[in-house]
Amino acid sequence: MEHFYSLRQCNIFLKYLINNLINLFIRKAHKDLFSSDDYMKKIVAYARLLRIPGIGGLAIPPVIGAITVGLFNFYSLTLVFIIGTLAALYGFILNDFADIEVDKLAKDLHGKPLVSGDISSKTALIICVFFILFSFLLVGALWYGQTIDYLKFGALLSLFIAGILGSIYDFYGKKIVGADFLVAISVALVFLFGALSFGQPTIITWIIFILTFNQILHMNAVEGGIKDADHDPQMGVKNIASTMGVRMQDVKITIPGAFKIFSIGIRLFSAVLLFLPFVLFNYNFYVWQIVILALAIFGVLFFSFKLLSIKIFNRNKIRKYIAIQSFLRYSLVPIMLISIVPSILYSVILIIFPIAWYIVFTPLIGEKLFRPRM
Repeated sequence: MEHFYSLRQCNIFLKYLINNLINLFIRKAHKDLFSSDDYMKKIVAYARLLRIPGIGGLAIPPVIGAITVGLFNFYSLTLVFIIGTLAALYGFILNDFADIEVDKLAKDLHGKPLVSGDISSKTALIICVFFILFSFLLVGALWYGQTIDYLKFGALLSLFIAGILGSIYDFYGKKIVGADFLVAISVALVFLFGALSFGQPTIITWIIFILTFNQILHMNAVEGGIKDADHDPQMGVKNIASTMGVRMQDVKITIPGAFKIFSIGIRLFSAVLLFLPFVLFNYNFYVWQIVILALAIFGVLFFSFKLLSIKIFNRNKIRKYIAIQSFLRYSLVPIMLISIVPSILYSVILIIFPIAWYIVFTPLIGEKLFRPRM
């Protein structure tokens, strides 16, 4: 009883903080909106800052984590999805805040809300603090009336460490070679939060944990390293791409063999992990499932090669290759889970949901499909 009482007290305290923060944010947002005649421009700016089109994919990892331990309750999965959304957006918005000066050097990034000044940096920080408090309040709601055992403590610790590592990456990631590993661990821990919140992790949980780490490492170190090669050197950014020799000369970009091996090595390691449950741990599978999984992996590898083979720096083309890889990547784990989860429907939803969300919301903020503003 004392334990639950203290949990309720924490929830009450968090609600008090959040209510005050909401009032502060509303006053600030109201001032931002009505200090300009172009209200729609402000709404679009907030939608871009909050990565609305990408939420369908960004928030999925902890949901998949929960599913790997047998959770299929819609209410609980919805709360986990929201917590995953808050965790992802906290990292992205804080990164935008930390990278304002760097992003000003890239003409294509001048439309980002904090760079253009459509949203103030103070407002961005208020949103970040609100997301932290609200996420932990939702954790309390998720576990309300349940015993906080060692698994839930581990889940809470995973979420806390994920926030710390993500924050370190946001502020110091461009000064530390290999900082991409920090954000990869951070997102993998958010995935693990979803699993530990509801049960003992399985071998599938740990395989997807490593897959999540691999995908985020590739997205930041490889895709991000190539995408930002035009302006990172101007700010003295230290990252894996520049250390391994990715260089710009006028509009030409050089991607050395070692960096290509690093990229394809991550992709091939992930491909092996995706087949591991069926080859090594004797999970049942459908032949058509394996064929579709192989085709999706081939698609990821194909567009990875396309990205690594560019000779002329073209941000639109780079965005396109990255976006296609991302959506193919989102489908890999759900395809692997088709014969593992109780119903194919869960996998189908996990495959379709991120893409459908993106297609619906992208045009609403004036973006082109598969060419995200990054």
